Amino acid sequence: MKAYTRLINYGFTILSIIILFLASGCGVTRGIRKDQTIVRKITLKGIDKQYTLAAVNYVDKEQQPNNWLNLQFYYTFSNHGKRDIGEAPRILDSSLVEFSRLQIERFLRLKGYLKAKVTNEVVVKKQKAELIFIANEGPLFHIRKVQDSIQDEKLRAIYRANRLKFSHIQPGKPFDQDSLNYDRDQIYQLMRHNGYYDFSRQYITFEPDSSFSSSIADVKMIIDNPPGKKEHSQFHINNTLITIYKSSGRLGRNNPTDTIQVDSQFRFVDYSHKFKPLAVTNYIFQHKGDMYDVESQNLTTSRLSELNVFRNVPNPSYTKTPDSTNRLNSKIEIVPLKHMTDRIEGEFIFNDGRYGFNVGNTFTDRNLFKGAEILQVKLNWSVLFDNSDSNLGTSAIQNQDARLGVSLIYPRIISPFNFPTLGKYGVPHTTFSSTFQLFFQKGLVSRKSFINSLTYDWAETTQKLHTLTPINIEYSEGVIDANAKAQLEASNRYSYVYLIGRKIFTSGSQYTYQFNSNKLYTLSNFNYFRGTIDVGGNTLYLLSSLLNTPRDSLGQRTIFGQTFAQYVKLETDFRVYKHIEGERILVFRINPGIGLPYGNSSQMIFEKNFYVGGANDIRAWLPRTLGPGLFSRSTYGTGEAADKLRNSLKYLDQFGEIKIVGNIEYRYSIISNFFGSKLNGAVFTDFGNIWRYNNNQNINGAFDFSKIFQSTAIGIGTGLRFDLSFFVFRLDAAFKLKDPQFEGSEQWVLTKHANELFRAGSFKENYRNTYGDNYSFMQLNFGIGLPF
Repeated sequence: MKAYTRLINYGFTILSIIILFLASGCGVTRGIRKDQTIVRKITLKGIDKQYTLAAVNYVDKEQQPNNWLNLQFYYTFSNHGKRDIGEAPRILDSSLVEFSRLQIERFLRLKGYLKAKVTNEVVVKKQKAELIFIANEGPLFHIRKVQDSIQDEKLRAIYRANRLKFSHIQPGKPFDQDSLNYDRDQIYQLMRHNGYYDFSRQYITFEPDSSFSSSIADVKMIIDNPPGKKEHSQFHINNTLITIYKSSGRLGRNNPTDTIQVDSQFRFVDYSHKFKPLAVTNYIFQHKGDMYDVESQNLTTSRLSELNVFRNVPNPSYTKTPDSTNRLNSKIEIVPLKHMTDRIEGEFIFNDGRYGFNVGNTFTDRNLFKGAEILQVKLNWSVLFDNSDSNLGTSAIQNQDARLGVSLIYPRIISPFNFPTLGKYGVPHTTFSSTFQLFFQKGLVSRKSFINSLTYDWAETTQKLHTLTPINIEYSEGVIDANAKAQLEASNRYSYVYLIGRKIFTSGSQYTYQFNSNKLYTLSNFNYFRGTIDVGGNTLYLLSSLLNTPRDSLGQRTIFGQTFAQYVKLETDFRVYKHIEGERILVFRINPGIGLPYGNSSQMIFEKNFYVGGANDIRAWLPRTLGPGLFSRSTYGTGEAADKLRNSLKYLDQFGEIKIVGNIEYRYSIISNFFGSKLNGAVFTDFGNIWRYNNNQNINGAFDFSKIFQSTAIGIGTGLRFDLSFFVFRLDAAFKLKDPQFEGSEQWVLTKHANELFRAGSFKENYRNTYGDNYSFMQLNFGIGLPF
C-alpha cells in the first residue's frame, strides 16, 4: 500500500508539473503558418476605467488572445482541430480588427459618449500581435429632462405610479442606452404583471433630443396603442386544462383515461394514472377570475418543477376565448419522471497505508400516494482498512459503519393547524425520517443508534430558508470490548468508558436558518449565513421532575428506566463570496460551533460532539484525526500496550465541544474545454481546530484563549474541479503546514521537514516510533461538488 501511496503522490505531482509547463506559454506560435500572426495582447487607451473591462468584450472573440493553457491543450490533444479540446489559435484578421473598432466605438456611444471616435493600431513582433484601440471619448452626455407620452389612461396611471421604483432614466444621470433598454424591459414586465397579456416591447419607444453643443439630452418615453384600438386590453384567467403524459412523453392512446372536472376552473387528464389533481392544482397560482400576471405564470412553472416528480414543465400556454370578454384559457402539459429509480454511489479513501470505501444505494419512489410524495430508502456501508502493518483481509478492517435510512417527504406542511400553502418562494416540505446505524471499531466498541424525526422546511423569501425539526428522538447504545474496557480502566480513562459505552436516549428540537443559499453557485458578490440550534432533553427533564422518576448510580434522572441527555448545541457558517472578474472568485468562510451539556448530563452525547478533518473543512487531515487543541496521541505512552490502546481509540478520541474552522479559497478557470468539461482550479488555506471544555482524558485539549493560535492547525493546498455542468468532480491535494500536536517551532512541519514530503526520513521514523503510526504530510481528497 505504501507503494500505491507514493504512486498517487508522484502522479499528482507530475500532473501539476504538466499543467504548469503547459501554462508557461512555451511555443504559443507553433502550429501556425509563417505568414500568420497570433493575437497575444489587447491594449485599450483613452477609455474610462469603469468601462475598460466591458469594452474588451466588444473585441471580436476570434481576435481575443488565447488562454495559454487552452492553447497548449489544443496543440497537444486536438489533432489539428479534429477533437474539440482547448482553443484554436486566434489568428490576426484585419477585417475583424476593424469590426472590433466599430463595436467599441458603438459601445462608448451607447454609454453616453455620443461623439466618441476610436482608432486602432497593430504591432507585430515575431508572429505575435498586439491590438491597440485608442478612444477619443469626447463629453459624456447627461439627461436633462424626462417626459412620457402614453395615450392609454389606465396604462399611464400604472406606469407613473411605479416609474420611480424601477427607472434608471433620471435627470442628471448619463444618457446610457443600457438604461433605456433596462427601462423598456421593466415597463414590459410591469404591464404583463397587470393583466396586459398582449403587451409587447415594440409598443415602447424612446425619443432623445440631444444638444451636441451643451452635451445634454431630453428623453421622451412613448407607449403606443395597438393598431386600430383606443387602449390596451387587460385579460383575466378563465379555465385551465392540465394534461399529464406518461414518463415516456407519449399520450398513452392505448391506455385511455377520463377527463376529470375538478372544479369550475380545472379539468384534469392523467395518461400516467399516477397523480391526483391536487398534486398539481395546489401549485397553480393562476385562478379563475384573477387578472393575468406573468409572475404567477412563472411561479406556477417553477413550483411544479420543484416538486421533483416532473421531468418537463413548460410554461402554461394561453388561448383567448372567442367572445369579447378578454379571458384566457390556459393549458398545462407536463411529463413526469420515472416513478421508481435506484442510484448507486461510491467513494474511495486513501491515505498513507490506510484505505477505505463508502458505498451507498438510494431507492426513490416518486409520487408514492399520488400526491407528489417522495419515499427514499438509503443504505450506506463504510469500511476503513489499516494495512500499515501488512494485514490482509477482514483482519485489516479498522472500523465499519452501516446505515439504513427511510424518509417520506410531503410537498406541503402537514400539521394539526391549518397552514396556508407556503409556495410563493419555494415548495415547503414535511419529512418523516428514521435512521438505524451500526458502528464497529476494531478491538474497542460496537455502537447502535436509532433516530426518528419530523422536519418542516419552507422559504420565507427567495433568500431566507427555514428548517424546523420539532421532534427528534435519538437512542444510542455502546458495547465496549472487555479487554479494551479493562485497559481503559487500568489507565484511568473512565471518561471514554462512560462516553462510548453508555446507553442513552433523548428527545429534542432543531432549527436552521439560511440566508442567500440560492446564490451559492453564482458568480456574484454576496454573503451567506447558516445558523443551527439543537436543543435536547428539556421536555424529558420536565416530565421526569414532575413524575419524580428515579435516578441512576451517577445521580442522573431516568425515564422509562433509561438515562436521557440534556444539552444545547449551536453552530454557524458564515461566508463572504467576492467575485473578482470572469470566473475568478475569492471565498472566505468561518464555521464556529459549541455544545453545552447541562442539567441531566455532564458530557455531550458522543454523536453530538464536533470533529474536524475531511474533504469539506480542514482538508490536510483525515476526518477525526485532528485535535482537540494541543492534544497529542503520544500521551498514551510507548510500548506494545500503549500502541494497542492508541490504535483502539483511533478516530474516536479526537473530538470536542468547541469548534472553530476557517477557510480561504481562490477559485479560477484553467481550461474552458477539457475533454467535454470545464477544468477549474483552486488554491486554499484551511485553519482551525476543536477543543474540549477541560483536559479530562485529553491532555492539553482544553480551550485556552491565550493559546488559540498555538492550538490552531493550518493546511494549504491546491485542487482541480472538473465541471460537467450537472455536477462537479473535485480533486484536492492538501498539505499540513502547522500541526498543533507538536510543540514550538516543530509545529511548522511543512517548512521544517519539507525534504520528507514524499520520502522517508528521521522525522517520519521518530513519529512512527513515538506514535506507532505513519505521518502523512499530504492528503488527497476526492469529492463531488464544491467543498463549500
